Amino acid sequence: MRPALLLAALLSLPATTYAQSAPPTPDHPVATSAPAAAEADVESIDAILGALYAVISGPVGQARDWNRLRSLFIPGARMMPIGERADGSVGIRLLAVNDYVALSGPLLVERGFRERELARRTERFGHLAQVFSTYEGTVAAGGAPIRGINSIQLMHDGRRWWIVSLAWAPETASQPLPQAYLPADAATR
Repeated sequence: MRPALLLAALLSLPATTYAQSAPPTPDHPVATSAPAAAEADVESIDAILGALYAVISGPVGQARDWNRLRSLFIPGARMMPIGERADGSVGIRLLAVNDYVALSGPLLVERGFRERELARRTERFGHLAQVFSTYEGTVAAGGAPIRGINSIQLMHDGRRWWIVSLAWAPETASQPLPQAYLPADAATR
């Protein structure tokens, strides 16, 4: 059979053929597993962002609850730091949540780290939300606080919120935080 005729024949099959053989809908929006989340952590955008900041924050020596972190993210989600390289070019690292845990987890425990939200801008359309969350982080060992913006994409599956992706960029001397992303009473650098 000629390719064009084969394609026409396939397209003419009734839609019910596919519908009858489609796999059942999973309990969450993707067909892989994630640790169960505490309902209080994922019931609202406020709750999931609060849980995100809380789980990475802690004093020197305190183990983080990495399964809690994993439970906030949809399986396959990405965490992506964006920043300047030594040569002045800009780069991004594409990390799975487990990559972040492996690379940053030991440092967070060794040095102690706390991060808090300073301000937030949220755009929402139905089940999709985009949040620009301005953060301030401090290392227990001292040093100046670091600030920047977390860009967080979220989805609501009808029962809970999921983080789909998290990209962040630190404030630098050449790229200070815009006033629009700071609290109304914050002084600029």
